[in-house]
Order: sequence, then C-alpha cells, then structure tokens
Amino acid sequence: MTLGSLTGKPNLRPEMTAEEKTWFNEELKEQLDRYETIVKAMDDMSAEREQWVADFLHRVQTRGFHWHAENRRVIPKEEIRPRDGRPLQVIF
Repeated sequence: MTLGSLTGKPNLRPEMTAEEKTWFNEELKEQLDRYETIVKAMDDMSAEREQWVADFLHRVQTRGFHWHAENRRVIPKEEIRPRDGRPLQVIF
C-alpha cells in the first residue's frame, strides 16, 4: 500500500533524481556485500555453532539450569526436541 492509495490519488512519492538513484544503487551494493560477508562468516562457523548447541544440551541435561533464584531444574532428554537435520539458522 502506498501513501497515495489512502487519498485516492496516485503514488505521492517524488521520482528520484539521477544523483539519488546513483547513491541508492551504491548503498544497495554495499549493503549486499556486507550481507554476503556476514553470511559467509556464519556459514564458516556452522560446525562451531553446532558444537555450542551440543554443549548447551549436555549442560541442561546433566547440570540443569536455574529457573528461579537457587531453584535448578534438569531437563530430561525426552523433553528436548530432536534436531531435524536442517542447518542452524542465524537471525540478526
């Protein structure tokens, strides 16, 4: 939905100038490059992240976690959903 559709008029956004389009395209390229760099870094450390998850699951199944003050609860293996084989997804 655009701003113009609320008033019954066509789109009220002004057209970008050539200079603005150039700036926009440069910014878009830089952001995509940064995104690709981050995705590559995340993919490169996926084995390490898998190990972090395995260590965490081991800790909560053996030592447990504090759910309130000094109250600790150990999570039985039956309560942990098994992994479905998909890679871990990092959301940032």
